[in-house]
Formats: sequence, structure tokens, C-alpha cells
Amino acid sequence: MLKIENLHVSYGNIEVLHGISLHVNEGEMVALLGANGAGKSTTLMSIMRLPPPEAPRVTAGSITYRGVDLLPVAPHIVVAKHGIGLVPEGRRVFGNLTVFENLKLATYARKDMVQVSKDYERVFSLFPRLADRRNQRVETLSGGEQQMLATGRAFMCGAKFILLDEPSMGLAPLLMQELFKVLKEINRSGATIFVVEQNANIALKYAHRAYLMEAGYIVKEGTAKDMANKEEMKKAYLG
Repeated sequence: MLKIENLHVSYGNIEVLHGISLHVNEGEMVALLGANGAGKSTTLMSIMRLPPPEAPRVTAGSITYRGVDLLPVAPHIVVAKHGIGLVPEGRRVFGNLTVFENLKLATYARKDMVQVSKDYERVFSLFPRLADRRNQRVETLSGGEQQMLATGRAFMCGAKFILLDEPSMGLAPLLMQELFKVLKEINRSGATIFVVEQNANIALKYAHRAYLMEAGYIVKEGTAKDMANKEEMKKAYLG
């Protein structure tokens, strides 16, 4: 579904991704693991084609999605036409709007209104807390509830391929487990998921496969089970 080959990415004159290659098959949940500053978020921004100066510049390599070259594609086309949704680090929800208004904003490019109505109900069934707070201003929600909303927003844009950037950040352990259980349910229902995560324990519990990134390089890859059993992974990332 997604294929990245020999990708080099820079911020100005500083290269931060040094020829990485990875792939995500349709129907998978794949984790990209690594410490802060490893280049994980840069990878997601490159896929979404976010422009500089906020995002990095691809200097070499390729990103293809269902065989389509994404490098010349504008960000709004990545979302609206190709169905790729991003749950950004830090949530970035609109605090002065209600839960429902935040979800509605994500549907601006959709024409399938019957399916949109079904997707609202799907989000509210996956996240009952959001259903209870649908008319509540988002700035009054807890951090966990805002993360649920950010995830639901990606679903509401009609995405079949969802990218998540550090979804467990700042969440209590119980909320973290709850969120990943929902992600697995979304995955089982047909969405493909690529999740960037520092918390290797939680990611490897739910993902099918994983990549480990260090200083802009992919240094290990394998099934989640195999990665969790590697001694060096246990010592460095699993505690």
C-alpha cells in the first residue's frame, strides 16, 4: 500500500533521514519505533507532503502509495483523493469548537453524505466519551479525550490509511491501552495503520510489524513478536 525507498530528507542543509526504506501492506498495523529525535515524525510529514519551512524537503528517493508517486502531490490531495489521514503529535484540535464541529471540519472534501453520517456514529461508538461530549467545547476535554477526538477526526476525513504520531504521549496507562484497543478495532474493520511511537511496549503489543529508527536510519525491522524478543530491544526500549 505504501512503499518508501532510499528516502533522503533535509531541513535546510541538514539531512535528517539518510536513505530509509520501508513498506506498509494493506490491512496491516505497522509501528515505527525510536527515541525522540530519531526522525519518526519527519517520516510522517514527508508522506503527507507537508511543505517547508514547517516540514522537511525530500532530496532523494521515492514515496509511492498504491503505485502513485506522492512526491509531486499537494497535501490536500493526499487527504481528499488518496485517503491518507494524519493524527498529528500534540493532537492539534480546535479548542474553541465543539467535539462535533471538530469532526465535521474533517468532512469538508467528502461528497458521500450517507457514509459520513454512518462514520459519525462509528466514531461515537468507538469513543463513547466523545458521544457524551459531542456538544462540549474541546478545550474543556482531558488530554486523553482530545487524543480520541484527533483519531476520530482522521477517520472522518474518509481515510483508509491512518498515520498516527506519538498517540500515547501524555496519556495515563489505562487510557493508552484503551486508545490502542480502539486502533486495533479500526484496523480490523479495514483501515491500514502506520503508527509512530516511542512507547515500544504498547506498540509491539498491537502492531503486526515494526521498524526501529535511530538517528535517521532504519536499523531493525521484523514482526512485532520477533522485535519484542530481541535482547537489544528489551534492554534499550522495553525496560
